[in-house]
Amino acid sequence: MAGSRAVLGRVVLVSGPEALLADRAVNELLNAARAEAPGAEEHDVQASQLDAGLLAELTGGSLFASASVVVVRDLANLPAELAEPVLQLATAPEPESAVVLVHGGGAKGKGLLDKLKKAGVEVVDCPALKAWELPQFVAGEVRRLRARIEPPAATLLVEAVGHDLRSLAAAVQQLVADADGPEVTEALVRRYFGGRAEVTSFAVADAALAGRADQAMEQLRWALSTGVAHVLVSSALASGLRGLGRLHSLPSTGMREADIGREVGVPPWKIKSMRQQLRGWDQAGLARAIAVVARADADVKGAADDPDYALESAVLAVTRCRTR
Repeated sequence: MAGSRAVLGRVVLVSGPEALLADRAVNELLNAARAEAPGAEEHDVQASQLDAGLLAELTGGSLFASASVVVVRDLANLPAELAEPVLQLATAPEPESAVVLVHGGGAKGKGLLDKLKKAGVEVVDCPALKAWELPQFVAGEVRRLRARIEPPAATLLVEAVGHDLRSLAAAVQQLVADADGPEVTEALVRRYFGGRAEVTSFAVADAALAGRADQAMEQLRWALSTGVAHVLVSSALASGLRGLGRLHSLPSTGMREADIGREVGVPPWKIKSMRQQLRGWDQAGLARAIAVVARADADVKGAADDPDYALESAVLAVTRCRTR
């Protein structure tokens, strides 16, 4: 979308901490500029390397080309004396120049960001994705490659690969390339990543919250033996219990699953399995389990001598907190 109209004569702010999305936005703008002005000069500079003269030189046209495209990265480190010239450039861009300002999020340089936005600069947001949004990201990546994937397979891939978008995008490319047809199936994900998916902290938490103590202990020992960090397991348990607590507090009728998913913080299709888990819980049991996991989290972060034993005890205690 960033490059869907003329690029020359525009200043675009690409802002946010998700580097993959930011890189894609910048590349989209560059490709659009190349199509619009094939002979345009391209410059890619760090904001910290700029001074007033270089900024004017890069954005003011060239003797050798009629158009220019300038990418200014890491805007948070722009010298303070250049804030006003950049703001002036943004409010009155050169007609034969395209400028892309890249800011990685955070508080540094926020004053300039606020002024740029107030001045009406076009903004491409690249926020960090929440955990429940990652399966949607995977599905979007699959669609980009003209294939399809069902939500359970997308979630399985996230659980196997993790939350890094670049790793997820690379995994999707591999799966789509090796799929027999246009669909990336659960079976295919398991074939490539099943060994990693089965030992995730989420698998341990799901089994514990469902009351399957034997399976939860088996998954836990397998996970720890393959290097899954203790704190990831305690975090997954805490996240799952908080989700059940939020679901328990919502009305039992009158809400769409999409709305419930937003309130709970999970994809809508996961609500069905969470409701099944919730049948064995009441508010008091959830409160006890949350307290158990809070202690376990402190233990695995150094309060206990044996973090393996601390987690095993916590998993068993969580399953005993269920009403049935």
